[in-house]
Amino acid sequence: MDLLDNTIRPYAWGSTTAIPKLLGVEPSGEPQAEMWMGAHPGAPSRTARGTLGEVIDADPKAELGEAAVGRFGPRLPFLLKILAAGAPLSLQVHPNLEQAREGYEDEERRGIPIDAPHRNYKDANHKPELICALTEFDGLCGFRDPERTAELLDGLGVDSLKPYVDLLRAHPEEAALREVLTAILSADREEMAHTVAEATAACTRLGGDYAAYADIAHHYPGDPGVIAAMLLNHVRLQPGEALFLGAGIPHAYLNGLGVEIMANSDNVLRCGLTPKHVDVPELLRVVRFEAGDAGVLRPEAAPDGEEVYETPIDEFRLSRYVLPEGTAAHDLTLQTPQILLCTAGTVRVGEYDLAPGRSVFVPAGEKAEVSGAGTVFRATVIV
Repeated sequence: MDLLDNTIRPYAWGSTTAIPKLLGVEPSGEPQAEMWMGAHPGAPSRTARGTLGEVIDADPKAELGEAAVGRFGPRLPFLLKILAAGAPLSLQVHPNLEQAREGYEDEERRGIPIDAPHRNYKDANHKPELICALTEFDGLCGFRDPERTAELLDGLGVDSLKPYVDLLRAHPEEAALREVLTAILSADREEMAHTVAEATAACTRLGGDYAAYADIAHHYPGDPGVIAAMLLNHVRLQPGEALFLGAGIPHAYLNGLGVEIMANSDNVLRCGLTPKHVDVPELLRVVRFEAGDAGVLRPEAAPDGEEVYETPIDEFRLSRYVLPEGTAAHDLTLQTPQILLCTAGTVRVGEYDLAPGRSVFVPAGEKAEVSGAGTVFRATVIV
């Protein structure tokens, strides 16, 4: 197995303290948003044998196993991260596999450069993801019931929001959500900035259910995404709880530290809370206009103390072991590739003692025993 040396990405929304605290190091003063574990070409983990991408490329079947290569090709199909949000991320949605393939092929056919700021599809893959909280973690996930959103908007007392309130109350669910999101994102920017300013003042004054949106507006003054965010469920995860973000589900992470896993893709369609490109027609093609609760996941107990976060995705499977002092060693050997990440205490995996934030890559079929007292997350695939 390989001890991983992982890159920390300094995105502007990152916390300056959460990842350093986990790693037990002094903060640099700069944002530290994500630590990537995997073979993504943008920031592959480093090992004593080269980057993890180079290691896998040299012998995919030995590293990933024949079943995983047959199912997903000669690449690690997931990316594992520690994510530390100190400010809200962009409001966004991800395409399903068919939409990603169609969008990618269309933009390739039209000759749009892969790094063009208005390009939507960087690859032909979908990007389902799962976030598991390590601290209290705030996020937005999926559309709230339109009637409840109408009450929330009406309670602000902002005249320019009244048409949205009427639409939410007058139409069937799907039509109501579609029309209101379309109207928000297509509105005159100057008029919308004025609406957002009024709504922000009201949210700040009222607090309670409005407090999260006041904080979003503080970071993104005048952004139409502030009003779009109010269409969504606000959820606060407790440590160990998770959210699964499937295709078409609008979402945003707001604040907190978590373990995130996703299919290997960079396809993001933004709805707001960003200076980046927002392609409204393509966004409306991808969004699923269905209301419901946020769907908080709690781990399900499996044999040998494993706790599994069940999702409908084969590209990744996330679970954890919480090991009390004196627990016998657990055999974690699988015929699929694994990344094992310590998030608390000290755990021993093979020859390596892992402190919080340290991780190893375990090739398919290689013996992997874990012992010690702490928490270790296991990322693998389903074949």
